[in-house]
Amino acid sequence: MTSLRVAVVGSGPAGIYTAEALTKQAFGPVEIDVIDRLPTPYGLVRYGVAPDHTSIKSIANYLKRVLETPGVRFLGGVELGTDVSAADLLTCYDAVVYCTGAMVDRKLGIPGEDLPGSVAATDFVNWYCGHPDMSPEAFSLDVPAVAVIGVGNVAVDVVRIVAKTAPELRETDVPEPVLQILDKSEVREIHMIGRRGPEHAKFTTKELRELGDLPGADVVVPADEAVVPEGDYPRQIKNNVTVIQEWAERVPEGRPRRLNVRFWLRPVEIIGTDRVEALRLERTHLDETGSVVGTGEYETLPVGMVLRSVGYQSVPLPDVPFDNRAKVVPNRAGRVLDETGQPIPGTYVAGWLKRGPTGVIGTNKSDAAETVRSLVADIPGGDPGKPRLDDLLKQRGTAVVVYENWLAIEAAEAALARSLARGERVKLVGREAMYATFTKPAHP
Repeated sequence: MTSLRVAVVGSGPAGIYTAEALTKQAFGPVEIDVIDRLPTPYGLVRYGVAPDHTSIKSIANYLKRVLETPGVRFLGGVELGTDVSAADLLTCYDAVVYCTGAMVDRKLGIPGEDLPGSVAATDFVNWYCGHPDMSPEAFSLDVPAVAVIGVGNVAVDVVRIVAKTAPELRETDVPEPVLQILDKSEVREIHMIGRRGPEHAKFTTKELRELGDLPGADVVVPADEAVVPEGDYPRQIKNNVTVIQEWAERVPEGRPRRLNVRFWLRPVEIIGTDRVEALRLERTHLDETGSVVGTGEYETLPVGMVLRSVGYQSVPLPDVPFDNRAKVVPNRAGRVLDETGQPIPGTYVAGWLKRGPTGVIGTNKSDAAETVRSLVADIPGGDPGKPRLDDLLKQRGTAVVVYENWLAIEAAEAALARSLARGERVKLVGREAMYATFTKPAHP
């Protein structure tokens, strides 16, 4: 039987879980190429999970076993729309599954948002996680006060990293130049701001509690903002409210940094001439429909940086249908739909690009399984007449990072950690440093 040949575009959890599902669900032999524009796999597990959350980052060990499964290949450094097109992939594979996730932050849509010092939380996360698209000099933390807009786990991660000292992060994989900048941070006050009340926040309690345990930061919550109406709340919300109300009773101890956790405030303007100088906020409440509305009561916080963390969204891929309103690829059970609502043969989607930025990392596993069920039902076997992507990439001179090259990058990061006496690994900064760990980019 001819092998079913599938391209999976994106090597984050959604992509690798898709590869795993294909190895288990396919009716016969299957060849899977996991393609990524970056020279490294694992997506948000490598570049989105906070460096001090090592238990979550250990998911990479599971994903690694999938990439080492016979019939699965990693092809890094290959960008859709630049090195290959969607049409190229359909020419070379029986099916293509797009799993590129949600790569950008939603904007606030307020005056002053484009001032220097107003940035997306994803950019800040990419910076401290060593994403090759970010320069280690992208942030300086040379301001006394920072505001983080959002009350979800990404906001908590950002706040925690800003609040921690460099020695507290030394055993993590934070790139050395980033650690040095964190060590010189002048930030003394951090504001985390939510439009609604504590009962509406998207924290998980474990991550929330970590903020209260920071040895170098006092956590302060205004007592009136910690008040929550009586109600039958789910357990997680009850736990979150308990934590927040405990914080509201704390007396600051004079620690080096102060973390103000605020509720019922929405940003209405970022103020500044050449860069961010302040954030104007309006007090909010819920109207009879449950919508957030302003009260006309304002306050202004002097801050030098505003980090927005109000949700992710996917971006369109070249020549792949995209719903600009929902910010997903239109699909039915993972089958990508054209403008008439009909499935496009051989074209599928999984992960956040399929359903939007919902769920946790593990949610992608069941999501990928659904897409693969659709795929194998549509295409039970392979077409022996299809050309190989390998030949196309060679003709175009595209440098490809294969799995063995990735292992060399991993080994170099472990060696760097040993040389710096820093934990198990320290991330290399930039593509050049990664490519220098092996002789040259290879063809598969």
